[in-house]
Amino acid sequence: MRVFVTGASGWIGSAVTDELLAHGHKVVGLARSDAAAAALDAKGATAHRGSLDDVDSLASAAAAADGVIHLAFKHDFSDYVGAGRSEHAAVQRMLDTLDGSDRPFLLASGLASGVTGRPLTEDDPSPFHGADSMRGGSENLALSYAGRGVRPVALRFSPTVHGMGDGGFTATLTKIAKEHGAAGYIGDGSTRWAAVHRSDAARMVRLALEQAPAGSRVHAVAETGLPSRDIAAAIGAYLGLPTVSVAPEDAEAHFGWIGRFFGMDVTASYDRTRELLDWTPTGPTLFEDIAAGAYALPD
Repeated sequence: MRVFVTGASGWIGSAVTDELLAHGHKVVGLARSDAAAAALDAKGATAHRGSLDDVDSLASAAAAADGVIHLAFKHDFSDYVGAGRSEHAAVQRMLDTLDGSDRPFLLASGLASGVTGRPLTEDDPSPFHGADSMRGGSENLALSYAGRGVRPVALRFSPTVHGMGDGGFTATLTKIAKEHGAAGYIGDGSTRWAAVHRSDAARMVRLALEQAPAGSRVHAVAETGLPSRDIAAAIGAYLGLPTVSVAPEDAEAHFGWIGRFFGMDVTASYDRTRELLDWTPTGPTLFEDIAAGAYALPD
């Protein structure tokens, strides 16, 4: 398949690009910069210059592809509502372009939900609707096209998609721990995060492209829920720092923007995804990656 991938040079996207190319697919990757375009060209992919705000360019690339994997998102926490609106507009334009084509449209989503007291399942719908909601309500927007001749699939990624070189949430927590001289968790540290290795997530995306039926929700989850105090302890052990509790009222001052996420319980099951796609994660665990130096910081 000729696949248009947004975010193709990003943390997850670059692994997805490698996975697709290794299995005979052709990749056209959205590139905002010369560096991103060069990286894609070096892999054997084709760069498509543009941005998430250039919806006409996104539409032209989607129209020329056999399928779309939308992984890009504006991670601008200073204007998260604006980022969601941009996401909504981009997804809407690409979906309208694919309307009636029977082609796949896979998009990155998350595990945050209104579900409490149990892990989120693939049958649980997202509570976010509309451009002003989290991530622009893009998951529900995409899945609404299942009856319109599009094969939409929601790719729900764990809050930590880890591996060597990860610059995401766990890397941020490690940096904060080093700055404070202690690895912190919020309150009693009982809130949990799901986790998955980057290579396993990329393989799941490729399998979903090839196999998942219209309207599917799939969970890139290898570990259903790691307590935040254990995540902090693993970071502290690697850095040689103590682990401390941070009072909830002090979380924003201590952790900054990531405090709101570290204090959330984001846990999910994976049974239906594994059965649907015949997918079994094989990569290292989060704690194995931390201990192996995936989040080593310069002195």
